[in-house]
Amino acid sequence: MYQSSAALKRNYMNNGAGTYLANDILEASPEKLLMKVYDYAITNSKLGDLEKTNKALNILIGALRYDNEEVQNISLGLRRLYEYCQEEMRNKNFESVHKILTELRDAWLKIL
Repeated sequence: MYQSSAALKRNYMNNGAGTYLANDILEASPEKLLMKVYDYAITNSKLGDLEKTNKALNILIGALRYDNEEVQNISLGLRRLYEYCQEEMRNKNFESVHKILTELRDAWLKIL
């Protein structure tokens, strides 16, 4: 469902991640990097930071894969959730976004 770790890293770095994270990001496994992006989105949604939360959601959207039908269906569902979170952030429904992203992160932790 997600691109390679190199693509995730490239997206993360191109979306304004702080340089202090550069080494950690470059050495991170795809799973660890995915969790970092979720953590960033969750933290900033809780703080009500639309810009930073949107950056993280854009990274997650950009990392989705559409290689085959099974992966495509899952990716489309995740994309809809991420876009819904972006809309909710614009509507200042920060708690809703925080809850959705936290539940998604927890689900990924169980899978990974």
